[in-house]
Amino acid sequence: MDYQTLAKHILQFVGGKENIIHLEHCSTRLRFTLKDVKQTNREELERLDGVIGVRSNAQFQVIIGNEVVEVYDELAKLIGEISADQNINKEKKPVGTILLDFIISVFQPLIPAIAGGGVLKSLLLLLSLLGVMDANSSTYLLLNLIGGAPLYFLPILVAMTTARKLKVNEIVAVSAVSALLLPEMATLLADGTSFLGFSIENIAYASQVFPAILTVLFYSIVEKYVTKVSPKPIRIFFVPMVALLVTVPVALLILGPLGYNVGGAFSYLIVELYQRLGWLATGLLAAVLPLMVVTGMHKAMIPYAVSSMGELGKEMLYLPASLAHNIAESGACFAVSLKTKNMKLRQTAISAGISALFGITEPALYGVTILHKRVLSIVMVSSFIGGIFAGIMALEAFALVGPGIASITMFASADQPMNLVWAFVCTALSFVVSFVGGLVFFKDQEEATTQEENESRRGGTWGIVSPVKGQVIPLETVPDDVFSSGMVGEGVGVIPEEGIVFSPEEAQVTMLFETGHAIGLRTVSGVELLIHVGIDTVKLQGEGFHALVQEGQMVQPGERLLEFDIEKIKQAGFDPVVVVVVTNQKEYHIDRQVENQSVTPETELLMISALAK
Repeated sequence: MDYQTLAKHILQFVGGKENIIHLEHCSTRLRFTLKDVKQTNREELERLDGVIGVRSNAQFQVIIGNEVVEVYDELAKLIGEISADQNINKEKKPVGTILLDFIISVFQPLIPAIAGGGVLKSLLLLLSLLGVMDANSSTYLLLNLIGGAPLYFLPILVAMTTARKLKVNEIVAVSAVSALLLPEMATLLADGTSFLGFSIENIAYASQVFPAILTVLFYSIVEKYVTKVSPKPIRIFFVPMVALLVTVPVALLILGPLGYNVGGAFSYLIVELYQRLGWLATGLLAAVLPLMVVTGMHKAMIPYAVSSMGELGKEMLYLPASLAHNIAESGACFAVSLKTKNMKLRQTAISAGISALFGITEPALYGVTILHKRVLSIVMVSSFIGGIFAGIMALEAFALVGPGIASITMFASADQPMNLVWAFVCTALSFVVSFVGGLVFFKDQEEATTQEENESRRGGTWGIVSPVKGQVIPLETVPDDVFSSGMVGEGVGVIPEEGIVFSPEEAQVTMLFETGHAIGLRTVSGVELLIHVGIDTVKLQGEGFHALVQEGQMVQPGERLLEFDIEKIKQAGFDPVVVVVVTNQKEYHIDRQVENQSVTPETELLMISALAK
C-alpha cells in the first residue's frame, strides 16, 4: 500500500488541513475532530483503496485497519502543526455528541497502558499456575508491580488526558490529582482529619477514575479565572499556586467523595443488571455489540470497564461479551473467505478474520459483516450463544484489552483456575457456531445478482454510470473529428470537475495507454468502453496522468482507474474533456444518453441495449 498517496487523498477528502482541529488514531481508525463535517467527501473516502469505511458521530472516523499507524504517520507529516486558530470549532453540537467526544478523548489514550499492564499481570499469573514461576520470587513480585502500575496510578493518567482535552496546564492538573495519592495524605485520611473545621472522608484514591476527572474539570475553571485576575509579572507561579490551593481542598472535601460514589454507582448498576437478567445480560450485550461498534456506542462502555477494573480488579460483562463477539466475527469471516468467489472479498475476509481473532473487529465489521445481512445475522446469533455461555459460567476478565487469542490470558485467575478454561471454551464455541453458520447460510449474493443482471441484459436495456464527475456535453461538440463524427463509437463527452476516472461497472481492463490518458474496458455484460481523457493529451507523454490499474486486471464498480491533473492539461494548452464511447457498435446500441447536465460516478450516463444477432 502506498501510504503517502493514501494520506494525501484522505487529507483532501476530509476538507484539507484547514478543516482539521485534532487528529489521533486508535488500533484501526483515524479519528478527526473537524471544524465542519460538511466539508468532507464521504463517498470519495469510501472509494479509496485502503479505507475500509467511514463513520461520523462524536468524531469523524476513517477506518483503515491494521495499517492505521503508517497512514497516521504520513498524515501527521502532511498536516504538521495545527495553528491555534484552527482549534476553534464554532459549530454547535448536541450535548450527547460533546459528552461522547469527551469520554473518547479521556479514556481512549488510557487503554494501551492499562491493557499492557493487565496482560503482563495475567501472563505472570498463568506462569505461576503452570509452575513455571514462583509467585513469591522477587522477579515475579517486581514484574507484577510493573504490570499493576498503570492501574494504580490511573488517577494521574486520567488527569493527564483530561487536562489535555480541556487544554489546561497538564503538569499543574496532574499535580493537583497527585496530591490525593500521596502516601502521607493516605495516612492522614486514615487517621481522620479535617480542613477549616470540615471533616474529610477517608477514601483510597488509587485506581479511581471519576475523582480525577471532576478534580481536573474544577481545576480548569479555577485556572481560567485566576489567569484573568492575576498580574502578568507573577502569573508564572501565582496561577499554579492559587489553583492548587483552591482545587485540592475542594477535591478532598467534595469532588473526591462525589467521584468515588459515581464509580460505585457504575459497579452497582452492573451488579443490579446481573441480579435481574443473570447470564442473559452477557448474551444480549454480545449480540448487539456489532451494532454498537458500528455506531461507536461501545465507547460508552469504556468508563464503566475502567472503573470496574479500578474498583474490583476485574470486569464481568463487557469483556466476556466482547470475547464472544470478536471470535464470532473471525469465524464468520473465514467462512466467507471459503465460500465467496469474489477475490477482493476473499482477501478482505481473510485479513479481517485474522484481525478479529486477535481482538480487532473493525476490519471484519466494515469490510464484511455490515455489507452482508446474512453475515451480520450469523455473527449476532453466534455472539449471543457465546455470550450466554460466558454468562452462565460467570466468566471474568482481569485486564482491559480487546479479547482475543493473543490476550486470552486476561481471563487467568488464581482463585478460579477454571475461568481460563471457560474462556477457551467460549472462544471455541463462538468460532465454531459462526464458522459453520457462515458455511451453511452465506451466499455470494453479489455474484448471483451480477449473473442475474447479465442474463436479463441479453434481452433488455440497462444503464451505465458516469466514470467521472463533471458536466456532460454531446459527443458531436467534442473538438476532435475522430470522436465527434462517431467514427470510434457512440457516446458523450464530460467536462471533468475532478481528475479521477472510476470504473462504471465490473469489467476487465482490455487496453491501457502507456501515457495513461486513455483506458479500454470490457464489462461483464460484454460492452466495450473507451474512456479517453483530453484532446491530443497523448502529446503530454504521460505527464499529469497516473494509472492505478494494469492491463488485464479485473476491476469493480467505483474502483479508481486513472488520476489526471486538470490544471496541468489546461496549462499545456489542451482540452481536458473526457470522452466515453461504446466501441463494439455492432453488438450494442445506446438507446439514451445524458446531455447538458452535471453527473457524478453514481449518475446514470448511458442506457445500453444489445442488438439482435
